[in-house]
Amino acid sequence: MRTGLTTAQPTTPKSKRMAQFQQPVRFDTVPSILQEWGAARRLGEILAAWTERRSVLVVTDGGLHKAGVLEGAKASLAAAGFRVTVFDEVVADPPEAVLLRCVEHARAARVDLVIGLGGGSSMDIAKLAAVLVVSGQPLAEMYGIGNVKGARVPLVQMPTTAGTGSEVTNISIVSVGETTKMGIVAPQLYADRVILDAELTVGLPRQHTAATGIDAMVHAIEAYTSKHKKNAISDALAREALRLLSANLLPACENGNDRGAREAMLLGATLAGQAFANAPVAAVHALAYPLGGHFHIPHGLSNALMLGPVLRFNAAAAAAQYAELAGALGIGQADGDDEARTAAFIGFMEDLMDRSGAPRRLRDAGVTRESLAMLAADAMQQQRLLQNNPVEVQQADALRLYEQAY
Repeated sequence: MRTGLTTAQPTTPKSKRMAQFQQPVRFDTVPSILQEWGAARRLGEILAAWTERRSVLVVTDGGLHKAGVLEGAKASLAAAGFRVTVFDEVVADPPEAVLLRCVEHARAARVDLVIGLGGGSSMDIAKLAAVLVVSGQPLAEMYGIGNVKGARVPLVQMPTTAGTGSEVTNISIVSVGETTKMGIVAPQLYADRVILDAELTVGLPRQHTAATGIDAMVHAIEAYTSKHKKNAISDALAREALRLLSANLLPACENGNDRGAREAMLLGATLAGQAFANAPVAAVHALAYPLGGHFHIPHGLSNALMLGPVLRFNAAAAAAQYAELAGALGIGQADGDDEARTAAFIGFMEDLMDRSGAPRRLRDAGVTRESLAMLAADAMQQQRLLQNNPVEVQQADALRLYEQAY
C-alpha cells in the first residue's frame, strides 16, 4: 500500500496553512484472514471452497498431535476429499534438519498445499516447506532478506497460541548449528490464507499463555518504536494490539476457557504480527535469541525475560512513543510529561508481567551468571534486529541488560 496524501490542518488560518506531505509507505500483509470460533472443525469446507488442490501437508508438533488438537481439522479435511499427510516433528527453535525432513515428507506425499497448524515454530517450518517442496534453491542461499527465489505451493496458517504472529509475517527463524538462530525474510513467506480459531488456544497452560501473550506485546511495542520502518499503519495496528493484549492477558491466564479473552488475545497477536512484519522488532528479540539458542528457553519466555531491561534502556530515546502507548492504554496522567508517562508505562508492563505468573529472572529459567558474557557476544550477531532499536546497543550494553535481567 502506498500513500502520498497531502493534508492540512483545518483549524489553521488560510494565510498560515502549510501543506504536509506524508512520506511514501509500503505496507504488506496476507491477502485473507478469517476469524471464526470452531473454524478448525470445518476446515475442509473452508479450503474446498477456495482451492481445487487436495493433497495437503499439515505441519505441527508432536505434543499437539498426541493431545488430539488436530483431530477436528483432520476429520473435516478428509470429509471434504483432501488427502492428509501430517508432519509432527517440529520442536522449539527448529533446526535445519527438522525442516529438511519436513520437505522430504512433503515431496514423498506429492503435496500441493501446506497448512501450518501450531505455534510459531510450526508455522515457520510450514512457510519454508511450502517453498522448498517445489524449489531447487539451497536453503543456505535463503538466509537474510529477500533472498528466496521462485514460487511456492499454497500456504495456510492456523495458530494455536496467541503470541508469535508468525501467521501473518514473512519471516521464518531456523536454528543453524548448535546455538545460532537465523532469519529468512521474503515476500513468498506470507500465507495465502490465515485462519484464527481461538478455540484451538483453549487449554493452553497459564505459563505458556503468559509467555506467548507477553511475546505478542513485545512485538507491538518494538514495532511502535522501530527505528527505520515505523509508519502510521503499523502504529495503528500496534496500538490496538497492545490494547487488546494488555486488557486480556490476565483474564486468559486466570481462566483458560474464557472465550472472549482467548479471542481477543489471538486477534491482538495477529495485529501485532502485521505491525512488526512491516516495522521490524529490535533489541528485545536480539537479546532473546541467544537465550533460546544456548538454554532452549521458549521464544515467548525469552522475550518476556528481556522486555523490562530493554524498556528502561530505551526510555529516554523512546519517551515520546512510550508516552503515546501509555495514552492508548489509559495509563498515567493525561497531562503528564513524556518522562512521567513513560515511567508509568514501564511500571504497568512490569506489573502485568509479574501478575501473569511468567518467570521474571534469567536465573529462574536456568541461565547461569557465567554465561552472560557469552550471550552478550552472541547477541551482537543479530544486527538485522539491533539496527531497528531506538538506541544503539554495544556489547557492553548487552551484557548490562543481561545482568539486569539475571
